[in-house]
Amino acid sequence: MSIGEVTQILQRGIFEIFLLAGPLLISALVVGLIVAILQATTSIQEQTLTFVPKMVVILLVLAIFGGLMFSSLGDYTIELFRRIPEMAR
Repeated sequence: MSIGEVTQILQRGIFEIFLLAGPLLISALVVGLIVAILQATTSIQEQTLTFVPKMVVILLVLAIFGGLMFSSLGDYTIELFRRIPEMAR
């Protein structure tokens, strides 16, 4: 196995991480920003007010995109397992 192939596997792994974590992090960031703006305008400083909406949105994103995320991760894992004999040489 050459350095180029190892680099390609690592690049695909990093892309998978972004693909899996991106929607969750972006949705939590947007909800956190909206809640922070609402808290600043209404002067409500309740800590659970930021936590609960983020958790709800993250669960919704997982419910919507979970199947896609799981199949993408499964395809990558299967590809890695198929390459194991090549790596052993």
